[in-house]
Amino acid sequence: MTRMQSLHPDPKAQYSSVYGALKKIMRTEGFWRPLRGLNVMMMGAGPAHAMYFACYENMKRTLNAVFHHQGNSHLANGIAGSMATLLHDAVMNPAEVVKQRMQMYNSPHRSALSCIRTVWRTEGLRAFYRSYTTQLTMNIPFQSIHFITYEFLQEQVNPHRGYNPQSHIISGGLAGALAAAATTPLDVCKTLLNTQENVALNLANISGRLSGMANAFRTVYQLNGLPGYFKGMQARVLYQMPSTAISWSVYEFFKYFLTKHKLESRTPY
Repeated sequence: MTRMQSLHPDPKAQYSSVYGALKKIMRTEGFWRPLRGLNVMMMGAGPAHAMYFACYENMKRTLNAVFHHQGNSHLANGIAGSMATLLHDAVMNPAEVVKQRMQMYNSPHRSALSCIRTVWRTEGLRAFYRSYTTQLTMNIPFQSIHFITYEFLQEQVNPHRGYNPQSHIISGGLAGALAAAATTPLDVCKTLLNTQENVALNLANISGRLSGMANAFRTVYQLNGLPGYFKGMQARVLYQMPSTAISWSVYEFFKYFLTKHKLESRTPY
């Protein structure tokens, strides 16, 4: 996805489709090349998702009581998802920066640790959070659409809100796909801020570092016009669909398991 969102890639790193990109990368750069940076994402994902779902459940319960005394409020779900995103992205934004820099074509970084050291030494702590506000600008609408769509679909296919793996997978996948497609322009801008793509910045006559969502939007339009905002949309949807489907199904399973265990422990014999 990072490669396909590149505004002005090296001629050797130009791709026409997700399948073509994967095939070419594995053939020319090695079988494991598409997975570079995965380790740092995995390290951040555990604590980030724990805070994410814990915050979402507490906020959803509190806000539903305020907005909609009985039942389910879509506004409450959207706000709860947005608040959870603040905590999640504080952990995941540095990991995303490292992952994307390692995935760029001809990346000088050979490991996550060396990437962290180099970025810290040459650009400072700020580099890991240069796209944080952009990430929030993208992820708050993403998660709002994601959570509202998931809860809405659950009301349609699983109205009793029991543990139903098939409904959680379908609702999660569709919710992730819709949210991913709708926020692709913001993701393109975030990728540019994270990678500081040299060729693109030179063509746009930008010296130094690019910062800020407004500047990123102008640069993308200057270099690629409106189509530039939708680069990599197919890859983004294909990535988010299984990701959100798995995330919701695992979350709902543990929620069911822990709730059931808690109720059983309270039941007198």
